[in-house]
Amino acid sequence: MNPPEACVICEEERQFVLPAGQSWTTLPKLSQSHQITFRDDAGLLGIGTSPSFAIGQRALLVRSPHGNVLWDCVSLVNDTMVELLNGLGGVQAIAISHPHYYATMVEWSRAFGDIPVYLHAADQQWVMHRDSCIEYWDGNTKEIAPGLTLLRAGGHFEGGTVMHWAQGAGGKGALLSGDILQVVADRKHLGFMRSYPNFIPLGVKAVQQIADRIKPWHFDAVYGAFWDRVIAKNGEHAFDASVRRHIEWLERDAL
Repeated sequence: MNPPEACVICEEERQFVLPAGQSWTTLPKLSQSHQITFRDDAGLLGIGTSPSFAIGQRALLVRSPHGNVLWDCVSLVNDTMVELLNGLGGVQAIAISHPHYYATMVEWSRAFGDIPVYLHAADQQWVMHRDSCIEYWDGNTKEIAPGLTLLRAGGHFEGGTVMHWAQGAGGKGALLSGDILQVVADRKHLGFMRSYPNFIPLGVKAVQQIADRIKPWHFDAVYGAFWDRVIAKNGEHAFDASVRRHIEWLERDAL
């Protein structure tokens, strides 16, 4: 099978193609050059790829008495990963924040017996590998298991999703945010961007909409998209302060 002529997600304004041009790989090739890595990340099992691949994100396993949920996705799927996760109770569902992490979501689903992959319907145009395992949801909330609720925040993508974990942070609640709410380098604030690599900020109305949709939910911790990008406590305060700061700078007069 020949590769596509272009990657529509890479060429869209939120991402980019490297100066050397578009390159392609396959899952068998990736399995030869990379390996799955596992480590604790603020109390959750993080799943990454070594050496770093794609944009370097890591997935998170949320263990629940009602079934384990994989939050977000990495490209590599292999037998070692499946064996380890099955030893922890397997994976009963996958939920993904936005199209940049769709990757091999169908292969992940099949590895655990065709489990559902939850995507917001507003982003279905970005699904390149359509499959019956994908469950599109509408509206602004969807509970996929007791205490695990998907929230449509929007912003970075129209269907941009975060997951509220009611039992997280010792029962105080946690948000798994991908980079819809980007935990920034100081781990005290969140960023709100249409494009992170191309530096396109979200406007006032978009950020206020995110704030309005998140406000009813209580949380202490925020788990971002990358290793160690976790706000371990006072997450609601960090969120509120970040919203105010973003809007204030957009509305400031010229200096």
